[in-house]
Amino acid sequence: MIADIRVTDKKFGPKSLYTNLQLSIQKGEKLALIGRNGVGKTTLFHLLTGDDADFIGEVILKRGTVVASTRQEHHGVGDLTAIEYILQELPEYSQLKHVIETYPEHMGSNNQKLVKYAEAVERFSSKGFYYVEDEVRETLKDYQLADKADNKLSSLSGGERRFIELVKLEHSHADLLLIDEPTNHMDYVAKQRFIKWFKQTKQAVVVITHDRDVLAHVDRIVEIIDGEARSFNGNYNAYLNQNSVSTVGQISDYETALKTLERLDQRVEWARARKARAAAGGGKKNAMVVMEEKALRQKQDILDTLQKPNFWVDRESLGKLDDKVTEKYHKYKAKNIKLNAKDPQAHRGAHLVAVESLSLGYDAPLFNEVTFQVDPGDRIELRGRNGAGKSTLINAIVASANNQVAKTIVAGSVVVDKKCVIGRYEQEIGEEYLNGSLGEAVERIYRTQNLNITDQEVMRILGDYLFDPQLDRTKQVAQLSGGQKARLQLIRMFASNPNLLILDEPTNHLDLPSIEELELALGRYAGAILYVSHDSYFQKNLKGNVAMIGKNMPQAG
Repeated sequence: MIADIRVTDKKFGPKSLYTNLQLSIQKGEKLALIGRNGVGKTTLFHLLTGDDADFIGEVILKRGTVVASTRQEHHGVGDLTAIEYILQELPEYSQLKHVIETYPEHMGSNNQKLVKYAEAVERFSSKGFYYVEDEVRETLKDYQLADKADNKLSSLSGGERRFIELVKLEHSHADLLLIDEPTNHMDYVAKQRFIKWFKQTKQAVVVITHDRDVLAHVDRIVEIIDGEARSFNGNYNAYLNQNSVSTVGQISDYETALKTLERLDQRVEWARARKARAAAGGGKKNAMVVMEEKALRQKQDILDTLQKPNFWVDRESLGKLDDKVTEKYHKYKAKNIKLNAKDPQAHRGAHLVAVESLSLGYDAPLFNEVTFQVDPGDRIELRGRNGAGKSTLINAIVASANNQVAKTIVAGSVVVDKKCVIGRYEQEIGEEYLNGSLGEAVERIYRTQNLNITDQEVMRILGDYLFDPQLDRTKQVAQLSGGQKARLQLIRMFASNPNLLILDEPTNHLDLPSIEELELALGRYAGAILYVSHDSYFQKNLKGNVAMIGKNMPQAG
């Protein structure tokens, strides 16, 4: 064991995150943290790094354990180049390098300094620091960042800085690595590269992720739920099996407790109805009073510990349960997002979208000669590396739908039918929404599309997408979590009753139940879908044809 966490109370503002959280991390273990948005997964990282000490409990690290984690913010280091930042963040690198470079100038025959210098040289060599810069530059190539190594950190995009963090951890030689949502915005090549490293590394890794491709390669999954950490040995498939069995048991225990409460209520009523007559008969102690008090104590003991569990069972496991258990599950299951995916109006005639011999680019084409069509009911995946031009192509389609000519078209054409209504899910929420409240954002989404909406409808929509209509409505959009912003994107996408959905990495930031609900809704959706996703489970569930985007790539048939 290299880390032991026991937290009896941890609050985030008025909200209680942990009430009895216990978790141990073993040497070399690959552990995934999952849970609904807002349950405190990232907070647990802050406890492990020591950045958050405002809790009741203890976090014990094995003596000498070095912890390294991905940063969310890069304040104060923006002027460093990517390579300077990575090297600076490597544990011991800067200190050892300082000793090696400066001590020869002043140590002379000082025995203490000579020993410290010799130890620094040996340690620097044993950690491979003499070659680490070249190795870092090679790793940056795998994430398409070779040409960004000497660029300032502040000039890089959010996705590029995320990859810089992964490269940093890969070369850190730390004992425990903490990685938050590593594969968001990764293309399929970079993702394969990350998973290969993840499987091979000997370091202990705790990763916050709902990416099922990563979860398939972990040793253990820990779900943060109801203020506790529930542990499931094995990978994603093992978790699904164990979670299904566990949920059936929890449903049974919950129903047993409810029936016990019902019997105790009946006993209390029976005793109260006979209490007066028993008192008239005299005696040392009214037996009915004793019975009532005992039943009330038993009832309170149950109520003190009873809470409706957060049930979730994946659809495949649910299909294996008998009808009675399934009925009970639907009665008690945790609330999930309710997607407003109405059947779009039928479309007949021309293609919704026709892309013909298209070349797009700026100074030079990003890709050449791409041809495909989108018809009603189609599922088309745009596949290509980051920077290949997928987002540029999506922007050109949206521009054509708005009767604009995309400035990036080098050759070929994009034609969008006049009756095509697009609902778009983007990787980032628009800046025009960030400074307003969540309620104002929902109103703006509808009114910019000339759709009427009332205050009551805003409240209903927020509830459908797992927001608290009273508390969350006034929150500034900029302060929402990644998962909350993702749900706002879903509201925006479905608002206009589109007949073509354009999805750009829609599973990023969503938890497992929400991903599955999205997949179910898209499976029922009668309109067409054009999407970008590097989630192999999502690709398998949506199916459809693939249009390869990029130079020297085969095109869709």
